[in-house]
Amino acid sequence: MHAVRYLVLIVLAVAFASSLILVMLISSTDTLDSQEKITVYLCAAAKKAWEQLVREFERRTGIKVEAVYGSSGRLLAAIELSGRGDVYAPASPEYMAMALKRGIIDPKSIRIAAYIVPAIIVPRSNPANITGLGDLAKPGVKVAIGDPEHVVIGQYAVEILEYNGLWEQVRKNIVVYAENAAKLAALVAMGVVDAVINWHVTHYWYSNSTEIIWLKPSELPRISYIPIAVLSTSRNREAALEFVKFVTSSDYAKHVWQRYHYITTLDEVVKAAPEAEIPGIRELLDDSKVIANRTNSS
Repeated sequence: MHAVRYLVLIVLAVAFASSLILVMLISSTDTLDSQEKITVYLCAAAKKAWEQLVREFERRTGIKVEAVYGSSGRLLAAIELSGRGDVYAPASPEYMAMALKRGIIDPKSIRIAAYIVPAIIVPRSNPANITGLGDLAKPGVKVAIGDPEHVVIGQYAVEILEYNGLWEQVRKNIVVYAENAAKLAALVAMGVVDAVINWHVTHYWYSNSTEIIWLKPSELPRISYIPIAVLSTSRNREAALEFVKFVTSSDYAKHVWQRYHYITTLDEVVKAAPEAEIPGIRELLDDSKVIANRTNSS
């Protein structure tokens, strides 16, 4: 009898302990699930700056940020395919115009984070002796640009070369179409190619292993900027809008953008590219699809 009673007590104790552990697990899960969090789709053209801004935003607010990095086109496709997310920041107003046209962003939330300018980036010591845009057409020069199907800087590169009557000559020298600006930057830093057309800031990512050759004002039809906005799919609009405001308006964000050599004011834009157009998002609405897909047949 005592043995049976002892066994029952052990069973009850084990059951109680198991229940306690289960309650603790559920409570822990509930705590994790209740943490505020947002999903943000951020262009790879600003990955280093984004990473620092995301860390600081999380530290200041306690809001968890799930950051997805990639080319503007692939990010837009991912947003539409998943039907979820809170913030979108492409590397050009053209993609923001497409997102606006498709009704997947809140137009009132659109802001500009920073401006970026196309430039020629070459490996340190410049082995192919590239001095300007025309040199990209020289026989034997290995050139890389972003994939114009999805990558903004790839589309800008094609436009620049067409604008200057060099596309047909230079395209023969293109050996790689990179899937985003970050991978394009790595190619030239490793010396895989002789030159790339990329955003000016990517030179500073690898300042010890690359050099920058600025385009002449007359060669540059337009520059780009990084717009950011809250997605219409956002389930946490207040936190999403707080993130947008933080990365565009805070003193900390301005310091980060400047630290990574992004342009933050129109005055600086005029100095860097005095003759270049700065396209507005709303004026691109009618032809944004054409701009984004202009090179599909190239």
